[in-house]
Amino acid sequence: MDSVKNYFKGGKPTPEEQKAARRASKRMSVRQSRLSGVPSTIDESSPGQPEFTTFESLGDRSPLPKFEPMNHRFSRFSFLSNVTQESSAEEIEQARKSFRMSMSGYASNNGGNRRTTMYTDRTEMSDIPESVVEDSVADSDEKMDNNENILDELKHEIMVNYLFQQQCARLWIADGTGEVEGVMLKKSRGNYLACPPALADSMFADSCVELNVLCAMTVNSRVIKTFLAWTPDAIDVPLTNGLRVQVLPTMEDLPAAKKHQFAAFVADEALLVVWDDDVHNLIKRAKFIEDELMELVWSSGEEENVEDEEGAKKGPGVVEARFDPVTGEELPEDRPTNLQNTVLVSFTLVIILALLGAGFRQVAIEISVDYNWFRLLFFLLTPVQVFFTLFFAQVIVGCTAQIIGPIKQVTSNSRFYSALLPRRIAPVDNGPLPHVTIQCPVYKEGLEGVIAPTVKSCKAAMSTYELQGGSCNMLFHDDGLQLIDEDERNARIDFYTDNNIGWTARPKHGSEGFVRKGKFKKASNMNFGMMVSCNVEAKLLALDRHVNWNQNDEAEAYGNALQEVLDEHGRAWADGNIRIGDYIIIIDSDTRVPEDCILDAVSEMERSQEVGIMQFSSGVMQVTWTFFENGITYFTNLIYSAIKYTVANGDVAPFVGHNAILRWKAIQQVSYFDEDNYEKFWAENTVSEDFDMSLRLQCNGYIIRLAAWAGEGFQEGVSLTVYDELARWEKYAYGCNELLFQPLHLWFTQGPLTILCKEFLFSQIRMTSKITILSYIGTYYAIGAAWILTLVNYFAVGWFNGYLDKYYLDSWNVWFGLVIVFVGLGNVSLAVMRYRIGEKTLLFAFLENIKWVPMFVVFLGGLSIHVSQALLSHMFVWEMSWGSTVKEATFSNAWIEMQLIWGGYRNTIFLSFLCIAGMIILGTASFVPYDWKINSFLAWWPMASCWGSHLLLPIALF
Repeated sequence: MDSVKNYFKGGKPTPEEQKAARRASKRMSVRQSRLSGVPSTIDESSPGQPEFTTFESLGDRSPLPKFEPMNHRFSRFSFLSNVTQESSAEEIEQARKSFRMSMSGYASNNGGNRRTTMYTDRTEMSDIPESVVEDSVADSDEKMDNNENILDELKHEIMVNYLFQQQCARLWIADGTGEVEGVMLKKSRGNYLACPPALADSMFADSCVELNVLCAMTVNSRVIKTFLAWTPDAIDVPLTNGLRVQVLPTMEDLPAAKKHQFAAFVADEALLVVWDDDVHNLIKRAKFIEDELMELVWSSGEEENVEDEEGAKKGPGVVEARFDPVTGEELPEDRPTNLQNTVLVSFTLVIILALLGAGFRQVAIEISVDYNWFRLLFFLLTPVQVFFTLFFAQVIVGCTAQIIGPIKQVTSNSRFYSALLPRRIAPVDNGPLPHVTIQCPVYKEGLEGVIAPTVKSCKAAMSTYELQGGSCNMLFHDDGLQLIDEDERNARIDFYTDNNIGWTARPKHGSEGFVRKGKFKKASNMNFGMMVSCNVEAKLLALDRHVNWNQNDEAEAYGNALQEVLDEHGRAWADGNIRIGDYIIIIDSDTRVPEDCILDAVSEMERSQEVGIMQFSSGVMQVTWTFFENGITYFTNLIYSAIKYTVANGDVAPFVGHNAILRWKAIQQVSYFDEDNYEKFWAENTVSEDFDMSLRLQCNGYIIRLAAWAGEGFQEGVSLTVYDELARWEKYAYGCNELLFQPLHLWFTQGPLTILCKEFLFSQIRMTSKITILSYIGTYYAIGAAWILTLVNYFAVGWFNGYLDKYYLDSWNVWFGLVIVFVGLGNVSLAVMRYRIGEKTLLFAFLENIKWVPMFVVFLGGLSIHVSQALLSHMFVWEMSWGSTVKEATFSNAWIEMQLIWGGYRNTIFLSFLCIAGMIILGTASFVPYDWKINSFLAWWPMASCWGSHLLLPIALF
């Protein structure tokens, strides 16, 4: 130990110390050699035939020394690095002392850099030469890297031996030579461990490397051999739950297997091969398949009926089959067009006419008294009044219907609504199941926190669908890949490759004149990626396929076509399978997909050829579980409940841009070309590309349907902060104005209405649905105008109360009406409806609604100025931009939040303080003349509610 102190003090080591250091270095090399086993590796990056890492079995190797576990991260390996079985007692004790000293120094620094300061309690840093300190740091870094490598080697070696031990214990291996059977475990790309060692030179090992799986195992049992012997020509093996496991002729065909089935029978070897992305699931997966085979052969009819009865009690029901009594053929499902929505809209128009009539009556009475015909100018405000009050009247009618109206339509199928699961189509009946592509646009979302969990849920759904006989792939349009740094980019590309994800990436905006069109870029991102895919498909369609064309030929042709397209475009990046199937399931980067949903969705789309888009009902995937996120979760669920009720009544289903399945043939029918001279599918000139797509499909004869049977299986992220939620409302308001109106400077040349709005008004969509959509859009204009009208009302009622025209409705009456309808009637009706359809108990639903009233009084009351900003920015072509939504929790504190609040909302806060101060001055200041004071409750209460909410919104809800 003195030699260590002398070394740090700059003393020259003695010859004995140098000899001891050489012995320790040699022991370290021996130690690493023992841990790594026989020195041969699988490495695809090296030229020539790859060699596979092998190792001696644990039984042939001397047992490792056991040490007491420590709490420190590097404790065990700092000790192991200098101690082997050949070490003497003195050397072991010396290492223990050195180790304890290093840990003591590390702890004394309270988490500091232990490499340079672990001995500061014994030696002053000023006494240590700088060169010596740098050398010691370098040595420590190298030592830590070696320790991490040892840990990695040890971890993988223990796991592969454990899996092999489980394989042997379950009698899943018959030939111990390792020529065919065993376990493979990936350490890194192209680098695998094999057990037994001889397996490294087998075709199974080569196939695992090409298939790029994390772990794989062969299963050899009498059950499997017997089953394959009795079905020699089978292409798949059925299981009891409707799943089917693929059968491959030889082990050489394994790389071409459907990877997401995670299993395949190999006919010539009479084996089952299973693989997984999680080593903990490998044994479970193999056991599940073997048990299912036994259940398939030995199950009795009575047991199946019990299972069917139990399954019928879970989830939504299934549509009953109808057959022709004469021919016996299955009849198409009866889906009536419900007319409840037509009746409700009619009542809404009656209320609107009654309100307008009451106003006109007051005008007529006043004209009859003073003959002031200028009051007729009030009639010019009629379209604005209807636009603003349409949603208000519709809420009154809808809430009343939820309480006392029919409710059966919510639990049955209709033309635009599906409450019951479809009868599943089978591959044997209709040929191969349609190919499905899961499409996801991404930007710079976190790989581990956002994208990886989404991919995991998608792969589970894909695995189920492939086991049911279908095929699918994932296609990511990564708009941030060419923008992020190289390390992060390589990590993403490796992740896409490991998870069998096809991806596209376009150049950054302004790179060599490249333009990323659109306000939010999502539409143009998907258009670019789909353009690359279509170009590849065009080249494949031009191929002359010979009679013996097989899957390997197709894969080679696809690779060549993709490379040709990338060479032609030059700046486009792409890899993996980017082909698009018969159907597209579009999701966001923070979506969770239910495990067994694809076959149900495909079955309904196949049975309903008129459906262009089927929107899934969704739940909320919470991340932080904060007060604000909980509130937005409640609000989102409220919106989806209202949508389900409205669509079940016969209204057209909305398309919200994600969590939906799209018919690829229908999307291609409504494509268009612009100045970029390539086929595009999504509208790039609007922020509401989802509404535009929905409208174009409906104008082309397709319908949109809501799949309520999905329940809350699909989950989407919500805004985690009040800033993101405000930005979302601003985006929606901007999109609504963009849909309806041209910018103001184009009104005199092109008219006020957009082409899209004219197409919508004169489209084949039912009139009642048009009224519902217009009422929804009108809410943004009503909210945006609230702060201006409230400000005007304050002075009008405060200074001219009693002199105002009877046609005028003051803000107090408006505020009181909103409270009665939305806070009172709305919460009661929502609770009653959820109780009537069996979602929640009446008391719980009502208490939950009341719980969130204060939050949304503040939130919705403080939206006005933000919404009006978005509306006016489009109308007057002011530049307004929004950042990407935060989708994972980030560190924050009160100081950071205050900076964000002041940076983003200081103008709103200043205006709120100014208005509140003005109210106080006009109401209490002694220097204000009596005739100019405003003390009326009818004047100041709406004003205080409006600006108080604007002030509290960013502060109270951050």
